[in-house]
Parts: sequence; structure tokens; C-alpha cells
Amino acid sequence: METTLLKRDTFGSVTLEQHGDAISVVRDTRSAPWWARWLARRLAAREARALRAVEDIGGVPRLIGFDGEVLRREWLAGEPMYVAHPRDAHYYRLALQIVRRMHRRGVAHNDLAKEPNWLVLEDGTPGLLDFQLAGCHPKRGWWFRTLGREDLRHLLKHKRYYLPQGLTRRQQSILDTPGWPSRIWARWGKPVYVFVTRRLLGWSDREGAEDRGRPGAV
Repeated sequence: METTLLKRDTFGSVTLEQHGDAISVVRDTRSAPWWARWLARRLAAREARALRAVEDIGGVPRLIGFDGEVLRREWLAGEPMYVAHPRDAHYYRLALQIVRRMHRRGVAHNDLAKEPNWLVLEDGTPGLLDFQLAGCHPKRGWWFRTLGREDLRHLLKHKRYYLPQGLTRRQQSILDTPGWPSRIWARWGKPVYVFVTRRLLGWSDREGAEDRGRPGAV
């Protein structure tokens, strides 16, 4: 077995494991600091639950297993959006299908603003990662619908950056009217989040557009 460390942070370690032709990603919360271990396991449990709910949706990794401490999922080969710079309208049509199918299962991703969570797979189609913040809402009530609209709006923000001429009037209208959770987050939540993660914990998740390359870069 070959093992490659991909990331180590407050919530544990993420490694790539290869057994012959089989490749998987392993999120191990046991290496998280003792004071953050409970949160790391809670986030891993959220990811496992969401991946079970969307397991047969193309472009989403398959959950291999979760024992309460270690989560294993399928590896998706491709490049993150901020590297691949997708400008193909077909890519965004398929990405929208992923989001809609996910929402039909009652799952809101809640983290689609981050470009590293979107992949351009080897065949040029979209892939979606990192379901740690995802929520499962079987009843799909008003709160789920609010979160679902924000999922859609964040995907459209990426489309606006890489393929602005592809936006429809309805999509532009959605972009022009952010929901109240986004307004509260931008005003109060994000400054605290940035201070805690980047100043106190010393890590960056490439969340915002400020981390993108120039529009013409490859």
C-alpha cells in the first residue's frame, strides 16, 4: 500500500491510499488536537451521512466507510476549479444537474463557494467534494430551501467569473439577490471565520475569489 499525505490541519489528516489500482481518500480525525477532536468527528459524521444520501449521483465520491473516527471515500481524479478554469457551458450545465439531484435527496452542501470543492474531472465533467458542512433535510422545509438557493447562487458565482456570457437572465437575477444567510455571513460571520482560521489557526482554505488566478491564466 502506498500512502501520501494530502493535508494536515486542526481537524486531523487527509491521506491518499493506493492498493494496486484502487485509490481512496482517508480523513483521520484521530490526529486532530484533543480540543478539536469532537468537532472533527462531528464534521466527518456529517460528511458520511451526506455521502450516503448522494452515493449514486455522478461526480460525487462514493463513501467507502466510516467508523466514527476514520472516513474513507472514493478518489476522484481531476483538477480543482481554480487550476482548471472551466469555461465550457456544458461543464456548468452538468454542475447544475449535480446540485439539483443533490437537493432532490434533501442534501444542502453549504460550501459551494470554495473553488477547491469543485473539480474538473479527467473527462472534463464536474466533480464535487468536501461534504463536511453538508446538511441532510428529509422534510425539505423552508430552511432547506433557503440553503439550497444559496448553493445554487454560489455555483452561479463561479460561472459568472469563468463564463459570464453564459448566464441567463434568471441566473443573473439570483446572483443579484443574495439570501439573508449570505448577507449575515458577509457582515458578521466571515470576518470572524477569517480571523480564527487564518490568524489563530494559520491555515487558508482558498475560500474567496481573491485567491483566484488572473482570468486569462491557465
